[in-house]
Amino acid sequence: MDVSFLGGPHPQRGVGVVAPFDFALDRELWRWIPDDVSLHLTRTPFVPVEVSLDLARLVSEHETLREAVQALCAVAPEVVAYACTSGSFVGGTVGERAMCAAMELSGEVPSLTTSGALLEALEELGVRRVAVVTPYTRSVTDSLEAFLGEAGIEVTGRSYLGLTREIWRVPYRDVVDMARGAVVDAPDALFISCTNLPTYDVIPQLEAELRMPVLSANQVTVWSALRRIGKDAVGPYQALLDPVARRGPASMSSLPPGPPVPPLHPDGATELGSPAGVPGPSAEREPEPAVAGAEPDAAEGAEPPPFPDDPGGPPPL
Repeated sequence: MDVSFLGGPHPQRGVGVVAPFDFALDRELWRWIPDDVSLHLTRTPFVPVEVSLDLARLVSEHETLREAVQALCAVAPEVVAYACTSGSFVGGTVGERAMCAAMELSGEVPSLTTSGALLEALEELGVRRVAVVTPYTRSVTDSLEAFLGEAGIEVTGRSYLGLTREIWRVPYRDVVDMARGAVVDAPDALFISCTNLPTYDVIPQLEAELRMPVLSANQVTVWSALRRIGKDAVGPYQALLDPVARRGPASMSSLPPGPPVPPLHPDGATELGSPAGVPGPSAEREPEPAVAGAEPDAAEGAEPPPFPDDPGGPPPL
């Protein structure tokens, strides 16, 4: 059969992605990508270090980035994104800008990082006060808060899990519990950190429940990269992506909030159970300026999770 009338495939629009060696959510990145754009991923070399500030520094060394970008440029992407939040905030705002410069020098292509994309998204939404959710240890979470502070962003509350490995296994219910615990003192938005933390399906419902924009690491990375090439990210009812969503629940901060979610522990710390195969997660609820890390403990008798554990399943609406 002669199929020459089809004219061949449409010209490819490419986005290059440099991810840490332990990145496990390729599929989640693709969910924000329109049909006429391709993702080209490469990973940094393996290092036998758990998730920590040391690992963040190792996977963001300029020589590592230059080699990764050179490999990606073999397929001619129009933009390159470094998809790691901690690796791009560990050096502060100056370090983040230096990373972008090193990647652009290596590949002669526009480059960005997840943390830089976060600041771009916060500016787009006019956010100056943000609540933060992370799967990290306290020290890594502190570093994120310091990065935001350098950029003039106030962190009003935060929750963290204290994980050092296999972050991609965290179920949606833990992300939601952390979000509810972090949203204190009327922030303008919520940020869910770490590109290895599943978030795609929780964003719309959290925006509806919390009545504010909800940003995640993978979401802002893809949004910013596509913006560089004149394309729009796709996603269900997310304030960053959809002007209609900005006029919906995410813009209703003037309405009275719903009933407060009681803490799962008398001292105000939110305690979460361990996701499968991940030892010792804990979460923190921090009314400013107190910092209290909770000991890992499974909460018995808790209500059923509001989301399925499978990151691929849609949330109930």
